[in-house]
Amino acid sequence: MGLVASLNRPGGNATGVSVFTARLGSKRLGLLHEMVASASPIAILVNPTNPDTEDEAKDIQEAAQGLGVQVFVVRAGKADDVDAAFTTLVQREARAVIVGSDTFFTSRRGQISLLAARRSLPTMWVTRIEVEAGGLMSYGANIPDVYRQAGVYAGQVLKGAKPANLPVQLPTKFDLVINLQTAKALGLDVPSTLLARADEVIE
Repeated sequence: MGLVASLNRPGGNATGVSVFTARLGSKRLGLLHEMVASASPIAILVNPTNPDTEDEAKDIQEAAQGLGVQVFVVRAGKADDVDAAFTTLVQREARAVIVGSDTFFTSRRGQISLLAARRSLPTMWVTRIEVEAGGLMSYGANIPDVYRQAGVYAGQVLKGAKPANLPVQLPTKFDLVINLQTAKALGLDVPSTLLARADEVIE
């Protein structure tokens, strides 16, 4: 996006912490495939106005080839688009959905979770808050830890540190969250190996 010259040397008047969400698409696909190995094709729900959309979708598509899973992209950038997107993915016989990393989808998490539940579609999300709303699972940066890192940087800047000299930090903690209620409603048996690796299980 051009906010900094590089992660190690921001060079200007901005620095901070990246949540790194769009670069974890392949990892999310792998976890979803482990949960529902028979799910194919899988829809990738993305916001076309997000500059990270193409990279995120490409990452998932490349990983899908290695797993032998078919994927396709469905786009939604405003509230009215979400219903239409689900109509499309049902018509294309999607067996699961990876919801892209975008605050718009977080704001519509209730709507998306309800539409997915009505169609018995497992969903993979970015953060815990969407799983609380009924999503099946999520994998991404631990948001409280990211905020803590950002707070430390804010303190350093207030004490006189130059943003240009503070490398942009990447998250150090990542969480896998699984909603067992949703899994049960979908008739899924969560693999024990996946449960053992989960950072949180919502029952």
